[in-house]
Amino acid sequence: MSDTTGLTPPEGDGAEHHGAEHALNEAERILNDAGAAANEFAADEANADNALAAVEAKAAEHLADLQRLQAEYINYRKRVDRDRVAMGESATSKVIESLLPVLDDVAAARAHGDLAEGPFASIAEKLEDTLGKLGWSSFGAAGDAFDPTLHEALMSQPSADVTEPTVMHVAQPGHRVGDRVVRAARVIVAQPEDN
Repeated sequence: MSDTTGLTPPEGDGAEHHGAEHALNEAERILNDAGAAANEFAADEANADNALAAVEAKAAEHLADLQRLQAEYINYRKRVDRDRVAMGESATSKVIESLLPVLDDVAAARAHGDLAEGPFASIAEKLEDTLGKLGWSSFGAAGDAFDPTLHEALMSQPSADVTEPTVMHVAQPGHRVGDRVVRAARVIVAQPEDN
């Protein structure tokens, strides 16, 4: 008798159905494996991104440390150079201070015309040239505006010839090394007269 309900598969279809079901199961397994691999890849990618971010952060930290150390080294070199210059100026200033009586005698002899020519004039000139190479210079001349940072007023006199305090006479010239005043010029100051 024939089956009219269609519930029984035709002959030979069982193997095909079983093969299709197996193929379907295999396809699902492959899809599941692919999904698992994709999830694993995404996790690996996230881990790689996290590792890369950590390495970049560490590199940025090391770069900041290196820049800070470089700035500290530059500041150290500037400080050492500045200290070296200051020590040199200080040593030169001490030599100049010890030579002040000699330099005062040279200035007084020159003011009196005793060093116009001769061997002593040559010696005085060589001494001043040598000290000049070390940064020494003398200052203070009649007619300069009085500056209390450069001049020491020994005496003050009123004068109708000036409109501001002015050096009238230099008793002893001032001496400096670079910008540092070793000794202020000792001067007599002319003050403007009060009306």
